[in-house]
Amino acid sequence: MSGAIKIWLCAAFSPVYRCGGWASVRVDQGARRGLAGGERNTTAERIALAGLVAALRDLPPGAEVEIQTTSPDLAAFSGVIGSLGAPTQPPAEDLDLWAPIIAASVGLRLTLVHAVGAPATPLAFAAAWADLSRDKAKASGAFVAAIPKPNLAKIQGLAAT
Repeated sequence: MSGAIKIWLCAAFSPVYRCGGWASVRVDQGARRGLAGGERNTTAERIALAGLVAALRDLPPGAEVEIQTTSPDLAAFSGVIGSLGAPTQPPAEDLDLWAPIIAASVGLRLTLVHAVGAPATPLAFAAAWADLSRDKAKASGAFVAAIPKPNLAKIQGLAAT
């Protein structure tokens, strides 16, 4: 997928505290962008979808997008996500999150890959930020923030992707 936009997306959820966090790293023509966020009183599915909403924001029309994730909640929706851009029926639950996902995906070619989080990869970086975001949401409540550029510059394994 040369020239494709690559997104690494991870979500972390604590069922005991019902709080979760997500993080995404996007590489588009060598430019890196990272976002992280979290919320309280949520579910694992909702936190994964909230991360996907943020990751798909501001993508150029007609882009080819590969999303790698370790989230089993997103992997369960791979058929729906892969068919976005064509007439599709979203799942009945969480329509408030599916609506912006469907709107953002119009004209995109999306591929969702469920990957194993190996050390020293962009996916491992996103997973660490998702864990941090979950903990921050537990302590402080809902938030969305950019991952600092100096941190993004240190992502290991990005040159190999």
